[in-house]
Amino acid sequence: MGQAAKVLQLFKTLHRTRQQVFKNDTRALEAARIKINEEFKSNKSETSPKKIEELIKIGSDVELLLRTSVVQGIHTDHNTLNSSM
Repeated sequence: MGQAAKVLQLFKTLHRTRQQVFKNDTRALEAARIKINEEFKSNKSETSPKKIEELIKIGSDVELLLRTSVVQGIHTDHNTLNSSM
């Protein structure tokens, strides 16, 4: 798979993961969408294959972290939270 295809696949995967992890949390969904788009846009003109591979690795690590480590809390009472994963 070419680098451009890998980058596009990562972009889509990050957005899908964002939608799953932050489901029903519009503020977090929007913040994550903006951050993902900003990061990809800021590196849009990168041409070094080595640097692009490094960025792909970082993005993949972030996606894994989101998927496995983020816990959303839901207020159920004044001082009570339920976690959802």
